Order: sequence, then structure tokens, then C-alpha cells
Amino acid sequence: MLSPDELERYARHIVLRDVGGPGQAALKRASVLVIGAGGLGAPALMYLAAAGVGTLGVVDDDVVSLSNLQRQVIHTTPDIGRHKVESAAERITALNPHVRFVGHATWLNADNALSLIGDYDLVLDGSDNFSTRYLASDACFFAKRPLITAALGTFDGSLTTIRAHEKNDEGVFNPTYRCLFPEAPPPGTVPACAEAGVMGALAGVMGSMMALEAIREIVGFGDGLVGRLLMIDARAMRFETLRYARDPANPLNGDGPVVTDLSAHRT
Repeated sequence: MLSPDELERYARHIVLRDVGGPGQAALKRASVLVIGAGGLGAPALMYLAAAGVGTLGVVDDDVVSLSNLQRQVIHTTPDIGRHKVESAAERITALNPHVRFVGHATWLNADNALSLIGDYDLVLDGSDNFSTRYLASDACFFAKRPLITAALGTFDGSLTTIRAHEKNDEGVFNPTYRCLFPEAPPPGTVPACAEAGVMGALAGVMGSMMALEAIREIVGFGDGLVGRLLMIDARAMRFETLRYARDPANPLNGDGPVVTDLSAHRT
């Protein structure tokens, strides 16, 4: 299943006991959709491509601007003004021609979310707004796809994995994004990146960790972040993990679910 060129390219993975040839073959078979080719999506895409994920899709309708380049390392200065999916495609192909890249130059919305997500095995949400995060989480639940979602603050970040469509060993549904964050903060209470700023290298750390969690999910080694929120404080260089459980009152997979489709996300 792996060509001689691929065997050499992925040699450092293949000698890992927890990856090996079967794990690398699983990566080659896998398809991953990344929402956003920005601060989080850029490093995640680079490391997933380098790791040999067979198909990488990106949803992003934005164009590259000069202020992006402080953290969105998949784009370069000559790319300013181009669609991010176009510049991402060139960089990924140059890095690893064995990866199939699919660019979706659109925003994720209630009308296209299920069809886009349903075409992939795993979804990474690197968006920068709560409306997209709730939409991605709900859509992954209905499409029965695992979701890795991360968020950035100025000097802090968080990461978790959502498998709310599956049950745990006790026969109870795993927690949803809505169990962790029942409601989005009121508009205007969380300043946007352009207003508050963000540490560029921190975006690289969080995006790389998204890629690591995705590789772990695909290959199947170690313990994942389902029901655990990993938090990073870059000022103190401190990592902490918060455990969270399913809320029986959550509206998605709770005892009396009221969110049964994506209609609430239509505006």
C-alpha cells in the first residue's frame, strides 16, 4: 500500500511501535476536513500533510492579508490577495505530492455543512467565531463524524475532541460541545483577534496539537481528549486538563433533545 518513496518519507513514523506500517497505511486511507486555513488550520494542515493523510479538505472563503502572515504559516508574502485555499493547495502539494488536496472556497453554513462534513472521516475546527464552532459541532453529531476543536485567546488556548454521536463504555453518549459551553458568550464580550491580538507562535502550538490529536485518532494510539479539555497558558507555560461530562439537559444528545437539525443555524 505504500510506495518505496512513501516508505522512505514516513520512515520515522513507521519505526514507531505505536504507528508502524499499519498506522501509516491508515493515515494514507484517511480523509480530514479542516475548517479554516488560518492561525490554527495552517500548522494543522502542514503537519497532517507531512504525516501522509491521504485526503485533506479545507473550508475557507477568505483571502490572504499581510496581517495573517504573523501566524498563518502556510501562506507567504506573494500570496497576499489570493484565496487561502489556493495558497494552501500549493504549499501542501510542494510539501507532499502524495496528499490529495480539496479546497472548498466557501464559508461553512447550515446549507452545506452536512454535505461537506459527510465526505470526510474526521473534522478539525480551527474557526475563530462561536457560531461556526456550534454549527460544526452540531453538524458533526448529525453526520456521525468525530470533531477536534480548538480555540485561541491572546496568550491562551484550548483543545478537545468531540464524539457526541458515540456512547462510552457505560453505554452513555459522550459529551457534546454544548455540554462544555452551553451558550456562546454575548456578542461583544469576547474581542476578536484583530482587536485583542494573538501570539503567533501559540497558534502554531495549538494547530500542531490539533494535528497530533488527529493523527492519534486515525492511528488509534494513546488516550484521546474526549471528555477532556486541554488548556494552555502561554504566559506561565502551564498545561492543564479539565474533565467534563455529558449534561443530560444538553439540547443535542441529552435526555430530551430539542436540536434535531441545523435549522437554528440559518439566519
